[in-house]
Amino acid sequence: MHTTFRQLEAFEATARLGSMARAAEELRLTQPTLSMQIRKLSDEVGAPLFDHVGRTLRLTEEGRELLIMCREVFGAVARFEMALAQRRGLQRGTLRVAAATTGKYFVPRLLGAFCRLYPCVDVELEVVGRPQVLARLREGLDDLYVFSQVPEEPAVDAIPFRDDALVVVAPADHPLAGRSGVPLEEVVQEPLILREPGSGTRTAVNRLFEDNGLRPRVRMQLGSNEAIKQAVIGGLGLSILPQVSLEHDDDRRLVRVDVRGFPMPHRWYLVHPAGRCLSTAARAFIDIAKEPV
Repeated sequence: MHTTFRQLEAFEATARLGSMARAAEELRLTQPTLSMQIRKLSDEVGAPLFDHVGRTLRLTEEGRELLIMCREVFGAVARFEMALAQRRGLQRGTLRVAAATTGKYFVPRLLGAFCRLYPCVDVELEVVGRPQVLARLREGLDDLYVFSQVPEEPAVDAIPFRDDALVVVAPADHPLAGRSGVPLEEVVQEPLILREPGSGTRTAVNRLFEDNGLRPRVRMQLGSNEAIKQAVIGGLGLSILPQVSLEHDDDRRLVRVDVRGFPMPHRWYLVHPAGRCLSTAARAFIDIAKEPV
């Protein structure tokens, strides 16, 4: 293939944004110029890269395969640029991090420390649900991904960097709040408010119940730790939450219950595709994240 970097940029932007008009605007090209770049690339591939469904652009099979290759190429170029930047003292570059939602409690602080050391490096952070982080991992959109449960696929390298714990929480006036050594069997008799299926916390909690042969009474499933805390305070039930989500919470209407086996160890990982050569910025961020808090 006799393909130019500009053609790949035009294709990747169109695939990512789902619109030639928006891609042309982002790349500061006229739409006819962008269309011509994609048409030339399609000719090189020997197959259409997009299907037009009404006003929607959808990638063909060849387009999806090319998009994967595109992102590998752009990633390699970015890593090379970062290697050059390292020789200049990390004077420029970009660090992209995607974190599962509970990561919002600590990842921004780590990025703040990174930015103080490397103020010329641009930082991008996506805080989304675990399924969305997994999708970004599969597409290779970021340098590093923050998980509490290491994905089983695709193949990844996982670097532990923060210890956490899961704790049982209840409203302050709940009968279990003042007791010690509460059996887990009593907890599951209470209505529970848990994170949504697929989240790292819910995966760990489900495994705990399965290992103990217990079936919890799940009253409600919510996609936010903050929403769960308010539901617990409102008397809708108990919950099991990461300790990090409670560290800066001084609301005395919410208390931790002393349950046998809790706090339950929980760990956070920085993840990247197995075998990937990390950029200088990513390695520098890993070093910062692993430093004791």
